[in-house]
Amino acid sequence: MIVALGLLMAASCRSAGGGTGVVKGTMVPGTASATTAPATTTAPPPPEPAAGGAPGPAPSTNPGVVVTPSGVVVPVVGQAAGGWTVRTPCGNERSLTAGTQVHQATVVLDPGHGGDERGAISPSGLAEADVNLAVARRARTDLEGQGISVMLTRTEDYRVELTPRAMIAKALAPRAFVSIHHNADPDGPWPRPGTETYYQQSSPDSKRLAGLIWEEVVQALGRYKVAWVADTDAGAKTRPGDHGDYYAMLREPAPVVSALAELAFVSNQPEADLLGRADVQAVEGDAVARAIVRYLRTSDPGSGFTTAYPRPPNPPPTGPEAPAPVCTDPAL
Repeated sequence: MIVALGLLMAASCRSAGGGTGVVKGTMVPGTASATTAPATTTAPPPPEPAAGGAPGPAPSTNPGVVVTPSGVVVPVVGQAAGGWTVRTPCGNERSLTAGTQVHQATVVLDPGHGGDERGAISPSGLAEADVNLAVARRARTDLEGQGISVMLTRTEDYRVELTPRAMIAKALAPRAFVSIHHNADPDGPWPRPGTETYYQQSSPDSKRLAGLIWEEVVQALGRYKVAWVADTDAGAKTRPGDHGDYYAMLREPAPVVSALAELAFVSNQPEADLLGRADVQAVEGDAVARAIVRYLRTSDPGSGFTTAYPRPPNPPPTGPEAPAPVCTDPAL
């Protein structure tokens, strides 16, 4: 599907067309990861001049993000008196004097949509945005339980534009960035889950990450017997655009290794009945986490690789996925 988060060409979901296949993918234990808890600081004092009146040291070239008192994650773009200048979820610049600065995370998870951008909607009214966040939270819990530091681009139900999401990824320089979505507009019935993952055209690491996510999610969801749907090119694939990768959540975070995952079709009511269940959301989150652990700690190549069939360039948004006209920032 094409889900609008701003301009549709930049949408971090997919257009109609889609998928195949299942392969057995089990988690392979590996060596201990050299990951640590995020480095954090509280609001800094104003810079002081060095001896002789010369300016103090320049701010870090990689200042990270600030987690605000309300839990919103915002990328730092500069220093302000007693705090930071940050980019808000709607893309505005604002000064903050309170919050916790995080300089690095090994993994960044990006729950797609949020706020007035609900994403795909099931016939019964289940919103993709809510499922995306639940799955991302579960994956974060799993990863942190293995000593892997994780940051979410969206921590609650509020809208985040595409560029601030990518800025969070770049500011934290993770080893993996995964944008989590659920799909719509399938080609038709399919004998197994129609999971699709997308990878960066120029990155073999991104391809491997996408293949591992596809393996784990298809195996995990395949235990359920429902009327699955899919696109006929489902699998792990890439989609070119006019300026590199078609999807903003692959193009804009580069050179950070990124993958975009459409885990299941929320627009298909039998699948939506599953996706609305907390236990199934946990199954999806566990699968995403297992794939990321395999990416970080093994050399497993992933599988399910396929070639996407041609899609029309930049089709206009329609229906409930059309972008809202105004973005309102959450309370920071």
